[in-house]
Amino acid sequence: EVQLVESGGGLVQPGGSLRLSCAASGFTFDDYAMSWVRQTPGKGLEWVSSIYSFISVTYYADSVKGRFTISTDNAKKMVYLQMNSLKSADTAVYYCAKHSWEKGITAGPYDYWGQGTQVTVSS
Repeated sequence: EVQLVESGGGLVQPGGSLRLSCAASGFTFDDYAMSWVRQTPGKGLEWVSSIYSFISVTYYADSVKGRFTISTDNAKKMVYLQMNSLKSADTAVYYCAKHSWEKGITAGPYDYWGQGTQVTVSS
């Protein structure tokens, strides 16, 4: 039913930019918050950003605040993560995740995840 498909990852030099996309289907997109979460072998899972489009609110981890921007295109059921001023520490697999509760305002939980897209920041 629910499908989340990430794309846009790749290799980028430090200081560069990358835009990740998440195509969503199988649910009423406008009624659910969405998040980006990343994973590395050393840090494990790290929450990056969330968007609650039904109340026009976004949140960011301190590690990416000021550099990353989360947004949605509700007509296309797409979630985006614009990543600027990338650092080597941003290297990770990035996942798009759906929040469980309709119009929920809590930080979680998540009930569906995409397959992930690899972002590598290296010279």
